[in-house]
Amino acid sequence: MPQLKTQLTLEEFLALPEGDIIYELIDGEAVPKLSPKRFHSKLTLVLAMLFSQWAQNAGEVGIEWAIALKRNGQDWLPIPDLLYISYARLNRDVVIDEACPVPPELAIEIISPDQTFAQMTEKATDYLKAGILRVWVVDAKAKAITIFYPDSPPHTKRGENTLADALLEGITFTPEDIFQQARIP
Repeated sequence: MPQLKTQLTLEEFLALPEGDIIYELIDGEAVPKLSPKRFHSKLTLVLAMLFSQWAQNAGEVGIEWAIALKRNGQDWLPIPDLLYISYARLNRDVVIDEACPVPPELAIEIISPDQTFAQMTEKATDYLKAGILRVWVVDAKAKAITIFYPDSPPHTKRGENTLADALLEGITFTPEDIFQQARIP
């Protein structure tokens, strides 16, 4: 007799024991997150350093910090490679050790070798529908960063094209800065 698949609630998912594998909650299922490779790791480090310097006293940068969102009416707990949330959205006095309770301004996803740009585009669209205001998809092979907006088409930036954005006021770094600092060939 076939067994019925059980859908996990957010509470059940959060109560799962911790282990060596990181999971995201997607459509009621615990889905393993891909293990990063070297370039992915180096890009995460550089982006975290650049954003941490930029965000001083304005907000918080999280590395692989899960976000409690809704997707197609269901609980969704994605884990972006990085996120930025301002103190206007999450007061600096809030001290929690759990998933980010509100959508951040920015989620950054770095494409891993086993992922496609199309998969990341779909995830970026879901992030935007859930209330995240910007999504960056970083492609180490193309040395490009595609920025997704809720109210206009995505825009891909390369080289010395600045990543300045009215939402992320004061950002002056470029894709070239990021890829050079990460020493991506």
